[in-house]
Amino acid sequence: MGLAVLSGLLLTAAFPRIGFDWTAWFALVPLLISCQSRSLRQGFALGFTAGLTHYLTLLYWLVHTMKAYGGLPLYLSSIILLLFSAYLAIYIALFSAVAVRADRNPFFGLLMIPLLWVSLEFLRAHLFTGFPWALIGYSQYKQVALVQLADIFGVYGVSFLVAAANVALFVLWLFLRRKPRQGTKVSMRQTAALLSAWLILFLFSWSYGNWRVRSIEGEMSSSASITAAVIQGNIEQDKKWDPAFQKETVEKYLRLSLSTRRHRPDLVVWPETATPFYFLYHHRLSEMVANGVRSAETSFLIGSPSFISNRNRVEYYNSAYLIAPDGTVAGKYDKVHLVPFGEYVPFRRWLPFLGKIVAHVGDFQAGRRGNTIKGQGPRLGVQICFEIIFPMLSRALVQNDAALLVNITNDAWFGKSSAPYQHFSMAVFRAVENRRSLVRAANTGISGFVDPIGRIVASTPLDEEAALIRRVPIFQKKTFYTRYGNVFAQVCLVITFLYQAYLAYGRRRQWTN
Repeated sequence: MGLAVLSGLLLTAAFPRIGFDWTAWFALVPLLISCQSRSLRQGFALGFTAGLTHYLTLLYWLVHTMKAYGGLPLYLSSIILLLFSAYLAIYIALFSAVAVRADRNPFFGLLMIPLLWVSLEFLRAHLFTGFPWALIGYSQYKQVALVQLADIFGVYGVSFLVAAANVALFVLWLFLRRKPRQGTKVSMRQTAALLSAWLILFLFSWSYGNWRVRSIEGEMSSSASITAAVIQGNIEQDKKWDPAFQKETVEKYLRLSLSTRRHRPDLVVWPETATPFYFLYHHRLSEMVANGVRSAETSFLIGSPSFISNRNRVEYYNSAYLIAPDGTVAGKYDKVHLVPFGEYVPFRRWLPFLGKIVAHVGDFQAGRRGNTIKGQGPRLGVQICFEIIFPMLSRALVQNDAALLVNITNDAWFGKSSAPYQHFSMAVFRAVENRRSLVRAANTGISGFVDPIGRIVASTPLDEEAALIRRVPIFQKKTFYTRYGNVFAQVCLVITFLYQAYLAYGRRRQWTN
């Protein structure tokens, strides 16, 4: 159990805000060691222990969000965190349970472990609306050369590389300690073969990454570009929706925006729900915004709630408006992937007693996936809040010809925890996967710019008002990942399923004989 807990802590340490990304390369080794010569049930329990430790220490900030903004008592917030962490821990429990299953070729079973890990990450990203937060590949967001794999394999390619390193180190431990696996000792030849295979894989990834960095830099030097500004108003969440502060909020955003005028930005970006009112319907405040846009003489992208009346029913949306330099609306994006129990209540029909955890927001409807906005500049692919952690949403936008990705968010819900850092780190991969510049505006931080190589060009600290301006390259080409999506992760899932079916068939034949 101690080794399982150690694995959970090492996994957490690999992610921001601790940010020891090197621990990810051996974080699973203690868990694999603890599962040696264990039954399937024991392996499941050890994996569950590792997973529960990991997610409780990674997602601790949920307690603050639910208590401070959902009005839930501390004990109930803690119980919800425990239950959610327990659900996520099941994936690591399944990983260790399957990893310890006896098979006819124990060495071949070791080779399947990275495929198994990627398959379970892929399932976690899609089941029950999906929660691909802190996939192990995301821990490497600062390793520029290694993350270039993502333009082919997505973040799952980096996850595979990290998981494979864990297996290689585990095999080395088996050999050095002369420990058998499933009754068979790992030979020097097998150890050398597996270590060599991983080294070749790593060197290929490193070489490919460095080659791609050089080639993309060359393309950036000759590509079109625009000047973008991100505005971070640093509005306290408990004041954000107070009518007494609405005018003050608009004035702050306009003041910060107009301070960038001497740089002549082509696009000014405000965060999610930067206007704490229904834009176009609150006439006085909407006119203030329109006048400010006209004074700046450039395009603005602003976050605002919106609604439409549809057959005697009002539908609410979490939206972003593109406002042209003349103050008119050039386009609108409605958030597609809503936050369960935050922006809507799932299973309301069957569980009517459930309410929203975050009481300050309404019951929203989902917008149309892949909807891009075209103004005077490049076509924009907008993602609101945690939509940025879903690779397929960014991909759908670029497939629909988005030339610039824009993420607007309000991370004030998280306070001064590690969550804003974790959230921002995952946005890096959306830039690499699709080879697009990414512009990010957050209410209290972290705002910034990511180039098509995945380098964080500039970022703001938390809880400071700021106006950042940068020149960002505009790309039009579509990558392999943009065209074909998560085919690598899907292949991993199919191979894992077929291999487990093969093992089950073999055991069934043994029992019948």
